[in-house]
Amino acid sequence: MKKNTLIVILILLTFFVISFLTNILGALNPVVSESYSLTDTMAGFLPFAFFIAYGVMSIPSGFLLEKWGEKRMMILAFVLALSGALGFAIFPQFNVFMVSLFTIGTGMAVLQVVINPLMRVSGGEENFAFNSVLAQLIFGLASFISPQMYSYFVTNIDKGNVEKPLIGMMTDLVPESMSWVSVYWAFGLLSILMIAVIAFVKFPRVELQEDEKVGSKESYLELFKNKYVILFFLGIFAYVGTEQGISYWMSKFLNNYHGLDPDTTGADAVSYFWGLMTIGGVLGLVLMKLFDSKLVLRWFTILAMICVAIGLYGSGQMSMWAFPISGFFLSVMYPVIVSLGLNSVSKHHGSFAGILMTGIAGGAIVQILIGGISDLISLKVGMMFVFVTLGYILSISFWAKPLVKNATIKSIRDLFKSES
Repeated sequence: MKKNTLIVILILLTFFVISFLTNILGALNPVVSESYSLTDTMAGFLPFAFFIAYGVMSIPSGFLLEKWGEKRMMILAFVLALSGALGFAIFPQFNVFMVSLFTIGTGMAVLQVVINPLMRVSGGEENFAFNSVLAQLIFGLASFISPQMYSYFVTNIDKGNVEKPLIGMMTDLVPESMSWVSVYWAFGLLSILMIAVIAFVKFPRVELQEDEKVGSKESYLELFKNKYVILFFLGIFAYVGTEQGISYWMSKFLNNYHGLDPDTTGADAVSYFWGLMTIGGVLGLVLMKLFDSKLVLRWFTILAMICVAIGLYGSGQMSMWAFPISGFFLSVMYPVIVSLGLNSVSKHHGSFAGILMTGIAGGAIVQILIGGISDLISLKVGMMFVFVTLGYILSISFWAKPLVKNATIKSIRDLFKSES
């Protein structure tokens, strides 16, 4: 199969943009809540509006992909992101923001469905594993940079440093006391650039493999009769709920309980959370070649629970580092849960993958629960809900019975077996 390096680079760039637009919400939470005088329950609706789009659009996007093709679907996704970002940037009102988040989330859900099969074809099946890891590293890099961009814009606009790059222009575009809206002007510009690039790139023909196809209605009905399909769907639901439950609320927690500035220290904490998750993912790949993936999941989950406990009950300095470090231990959960799930059924993998992606809606539901508990009792008690989701993830490491276990290296000779 001929390798198409230009398309691979475009896909890696797309992973960067997905992450850049998605993982900014945690840094924005405190300042958005202040701008619109939101209760914690209402603040919980912000990630709900974004991540519920994954629950709604993941499976329909698969059907549309087979009908329209990759290029048109990617352009559609970035047109949605552009309309969401610019719509809010021009009309920065709360109700517009909610619609904007859902629209951008829909675009990101569409992209997630498109790019993995495209990566396999463009980079070659023999390079798919390597390219997927590289994509996750780039995804993590964007998650690290995005909150730093927010911090740069907000601190410089608020200080009136109009001589700095982009600051003068952004100062004229954003409402007074709402400098954070500048982030959405940047997202709009990024979406325009991506549309322009995609429009001029020639795409290869992609023949979806059986495990990439959406599947028929009958395949879904058959899968839903399998208890493991439901259990692993809940696993993804719990994982994304945990990931967002920590990353979205940590900046507000650090501000409420320790008085740390959300525009600088809080944004840094969110940035480091995603950065350490990326580093943890690399270590996780190594560990899963050495140990059973269920064992890796078990210990990483226990260590994540310890970090969250320290974050919630430690001093300001301890909390500032414990929450980001929890990201390091969350890193293996998503790939392990997905692989254990797909390896637990013998057919209809494409349909099952669509069901698992729908579980990303956990990032929506869990935040409303945390926000509601926070308003009723306190944010600290609200964030304790992640122990419930982490507890469920921990249980997977005990009850999962995959038909195929992950291959591990038991001796140096195993490293060379695949080449002999």
